Amino acid sequence: MKLKSPKLNALGVLFSLLYLPASAQTAAPSQKTAERIQKEVRHELVMLPYFGVFDNIAYKVDGYNVTLLGQVTKPTLKSDAEGVVKKIEGVEKVDNQIEVLPVSPMDDRLRQRLFRAIYGSPSLQRYDMPVIKPIRIIVNKGHVTLEGVVDNEADKNVANIRANGVSGVFSVKNNLVVSK
Repeated sequence: MKLKSPKLNALGVLFSLLYLPASAQTAAPSQKTAERIQKEVRHELVMLPYFGVFDNIAYKVDGYNVTLLGQVTKPTLKSDAEGVVKKIEGVEKVDNQIEVLPVSPMDDRLRQRLFRAIYGSPSLQRYDMPVIKPIRIIVNKGHVTLEGVVDNEADKNVANIRANGVSGVFSVKNNLVVSK
């Protein structure tokens, strides 16, 4: 019986490494898996116990990787968000780009006044839901950003006018999206 030459063995190993079966290669998740990851990320984030109207957490799912974005008022919320997303089956990497807003008594007072101005408006009171508020109020050094979803352009404009009417606000950026 004749033994194979070492050159042929090396070529065989190289050939098998180049042509691994699809199950052994890292591939993009199926559509169903991607949708499941997307849904679970959203669910886990909205279930965070200290996630409030003054926090905004967004995310992007790219294959098995999740990028967290947004602004929060508490550092623990940033780490909690990363922790719950890391535990989701199928998530391989979490890139946590959430900004922790600086502690500021002035911003805290503005947040309260903005909340009353926006959610106290008769035309916007229907958005004052008990758990997840659809209009997020982000305050950073006196600058306000409105995030979230409203039913129509009029509501978006009312929220903007109400926020601009609060004394002590330097600027308002209205990123509210009108649902279709």
